[in-house]
Amino acid sequence: MHRRRFIALLGVAITAARTLRAQQKAMPVIGFLAAGSPGPGAPFVGAFRKGLSEAGYVEGQNLAIEYRWAESHYDRLPALAVDLVGRKVDLIATSGGDLVALAARNATSTIPIVFIGGGDPVERGLVASLARPGGNVTGFSDLLVELHPKRLELLSELVPQARVIALLVNPNSASAAAQITREVQDAARTRGMQLPILKAGTENEIDAAFATLLQLHADGLVVSSEPFFTSRREQLVGLAARHAVPAIYALREFAASGGLISYGPSVTSTFRQLGIYAGRILKGAMPADLPVQQPTTFELVINLNTAKQLGLTVPPLILARATEVIE
Repeated sequence: MHRRRFIALLGVAITAARTLRAQQKAMPVIGFLAAGSPGPGAPFVGAFRKGLSEAGYVEGQNLAIEYRWAESHYDRLPALAVDLVGRKVDLIATSGGDLVALAARNATSTIPIVFIGGGDPVERGLVASLARPGGNVTGFSDLLVELHPKRLELLSELVPQARVIALLVNPNSASAAAQITREVQDAARTRGMQLPILKAGTENEIDAAFATLLQLHADGLVVSSEPFFTSRREQLVGLAARHAVPAIYALREFAASGGLISYGPSVTSTFRQLGIYAGRILKGAMPADLPVQQPTTFELVINLNTAKQLGLTVPPLILARATEVIE
């Protein structure tokens, strides 16, 4: 009797183990390819997971995610993308702009890719059109690159006496830096302002850029939208405060960390939407049929505490337009 019971229990255990292995094998795997680092990227990953959960996928329950972080070393992106392809992930989600999306697209023409980019994805060659992407790539263009002239305008309104406002770009993102520089230079010429260009691709180069900024006696600074700068936001905000430099940034997270002002789309909202798109594709939707989306609303965030420390009075018109005022 005991022997029969043992055999029966053994059969149940074997069946359960086989079922578990089958479930694990069937569990879809997303490759998450990012230009930045896990720490600064944590809020965005959290928003991505939230979107996935809304689509019915929870990491560790019915979904696995393989994370690959380039740690702001953009030359690592192609190899990281190839590694994810070699692991036969079911989908690749990219974070950190067009360079990351291009690395993924160059690594595979069959695995679905959803991206968040800062420029024009058609011009970059990622998709055929916004409405009908074609191929295996779709995602979100957050217009961070195109908004830089508006940021210069806002900073000049906040510091009306400014005649010299510098622009900080990352030379490691050559094409994006070139486009941003052209557009902001055009806006500066229209306003009769000088626009020195500062370049930084490492932590030490950020320190050196601020030293140059002081030598130029610049009245303000536009920090370009750049994954590396997002990963170094505490350093950038700290240097701006230490040297009393009015600066404008692309993301709300900078203003929340003590930056003066930010203007751009809600990136956490975009990452949530990225998760929803990824879930739809895992359920069978084709990237070619999912239009590339762009934001329709933008966040203007002002840190009044920082403004007071800089001795600035925020014009009522800017306050009235603000999405959020930090006091």
